[in-house]
Amino acid sequence: MTLIGQTHARAVTFLSLDATATHNALSAALVAELAEALTDCAKDPDVRAVVLTHTGTTFCAGADLRDPPDPDALVGLLRQIVELPKPVVARITGHVRAGGLGLLAACDIAAASTGSTFAFTEVRIGVAPAVISLPLLPRTDPRALARYYLTGERFDPPEAVHLGLLTTTAEDVDTALAPILDGLRRSSPQALAETKRLLTARVLETFDRDAATLTALSARLFSSDQAREGMTAFLERRDAAWVV
Repeated sequence: MTLIGQTHARAVTFLSLDATATHNALSAALVAELAEALTDCAKDPDVRAVVLTHTGTTFCAGADLRDPPDPDALVGLLRQIVELPKPVVARITGHVRAGGLGLLAACDIAAASTGSTFAFTEVRIGVAPAVISLPLLPRTDPRALARYYLTGERFDPPEAVHLGLLTTTAEDVDTALAPILDGLRRSSPQALAETKRLLTARVLETFDRDAATLTALSARLFSSDQAREGMTAFLERRDAAWVV
């Protein structure tokens, strides 16, 4: 069963996360299939840009707790989006949690419908937003981000724009994206690749400097007693033992 839907229209390839049974959680299989699809897009001269979107009411629920991807594979996927020599645009009409926000931050442009919601839920299951910080921290306001990193609170699209997570939000996300995609279709492939290289240089410096440290942190936290309790509590739909 395919986990990534693909369509193509006027030089833009739409890649859709299509694992609605798990709320498009980042399983090992989904990460591998998305990476393969992005590799194909990078090689295809008919692809000017990529739109990363989803089926169902959730863009991505974060890591699949029953089948989590290897941290190195997730780092590789995030870096692949950042390094892809073609713009990657996130199109969101639903909820984004935890690791899904890493995908969002790795994209060059991001648009969401006004009904979308966002949350860094890692702290509530005993871990930290470690690996996803690689694209997140260089692209967001760290002072504003601290509240949501530390509390796991939900926030809305206008706040996501304020943080630097979103480019724009609108009731009809496709209307908001229309001029953006038109602009990409009017741009030279060479110019897009080199301009993206300028924009992502600092993000890639963060990957080069911090990827190994944050991957190790993620692995250590996910194997901890508190993470086991947090994930068990989440799956059992109860409060974790530390909730007061």
